[in-house]
Amino acid sequence: MSKSLQAIRGMNDILPEQTPLWRYFEGTVARLLDNYGYKQIRMPIVEFTELFKRSIGEVTDIVEKEMYTFEDRNGDSLTLRPEGTAACVRAVLEHGITGGGQVQKLWYIGPMFRHERPQKGRYRQFHQIGLEVFNLDGPDIDAELIIMTWRLWGELGIRDAVKLELNSLGTSESRGRYREALVEYLSAHHDKLDEDSQRRLKTNPLRVLDTKNADTQAVLVDAPKMADYLDDESRAHFEGLKARLDAVGIPYVLNPKLVRGLDYYSKTVFEWVTDKLGAQGTVCAGGRYDGLVEQMGGKPTPGVGFAMGIERLVLMLETLEQIPQEIARQVDVYLCAFGEEAELAGLALAERVRNELPNLRLQVNAGAGSFKSQFKKADKSGALYALILGDDEMAQQVVGFKPLRGQGEQQSIAWDALAAHLATCVVQG
Repeated sequence: MSKSLQAIRGMNDILPEQTPLWRYFEGTVARLLDNYGYKQIRMPIVEFTELFKRSIGEVTDIVEKEMYTFEDRNGDSLTLRPEGTAACVRAVLEHGITGGGQVQKLWYIGPMFRHERPQKGRYRQFHQIGLEVFNLDGPDIDAELIIMTWRLWGELGIRDAVKLELNSLGTSESRGRYREALVEYLSAHHDKLDEDSQRRLKTNPLRVLDTKNADTQAVLVDAPKMADYLDDESRAHFEGLKARLDAVGIPYVLNPKLVRGLDYYSKTVFEWVTDKLGAQGTVCAGGRYDGLVEQMGGKPTPGVGFAMGIERLVLMLETLEQIPQEIARQVDVYLCAFGEEAELAGLALAERVRNELPNLRLQVNAGAGSFKSQFKKADKSGALYALILGDDEMAQQVVGFKPLRGQGEQQSIAWDALAAHLATCVVQG
């Protein structure tokens, strides 16, 4: 027998019973971003490989080990995007929309790709919502990004399950001085470092701070601290950010080991973390990247942004049982019609109701069937109410109205009064 077809490992189908929660989450985020004045941008999922080498950094784990890279028929090296910031910067540069100091507040949504070991909350195709802001260099916009996420957690009902961690990486110059001090210290303790940290010491020493190895963590206790190497500008910027978060009442924890995994970050870095998802604790992360646009060939342009993982946040909503009741119900009303004449009248009646109640989720039975079979489908749909059209109802130009989820007797409603009746009942239901 031939091998059955199946999805690639780490690339998952999102099934019909799962998509309502995804749509709820995505819609909640989109409305919030609209309210804060952000505009959506959509970029291709495939870019030239050089884009990510120049932006993310050739010695990062992403570029070295995780990218899906291939050669197309023209001989060009292309890569499925592993993250969104580099592609967004490429787009604004290509179209000139940040020139002349124009402020751009952008957001995007879509799949990203990294060849990692799949586990719960970490997949090879995963989905992110990202924000990028250009040509604003003060701590006020950094604070706005964090405040927006804080508001989002409140709207989703998960605020008590997340914690904000903050750090400042300083400018490239101050970070360079810190890197030298860190390398000198770690080199003196080289034999005590785990194998991965020994490799990173030569290629990307700040990532050693990210290690989960207990022995290396013990070595880091007495390592130089980034805060001691910050320049005055970065220190003032960080104090300004903290003051704004304090003013709004957002709690945070200072984490001197927070460096993020991408080379382009500077000054502010932050992560929202949770202990509700096991090992995959980061649900949203970002920071400032003031040198990235210039690094990619543009004029000096300050930038800041973040990305949140949709899979992890949807999993959090499920884990914490923060799923609105209406999300589980995809149908409000189910119309059952018996006989061809009733089916024709039912179609016309359903469209009249939809004209008056465009947000009503009304499903009309398809495939005919007996009274019992249609009511079984109505119940399985999760609808609150069933509408019934048979010979008696047709003769009187009424429709039977039967509650499916609670108390109440079946009653007859005139066709002309049906929309008004449904508007009241469905809202109350």
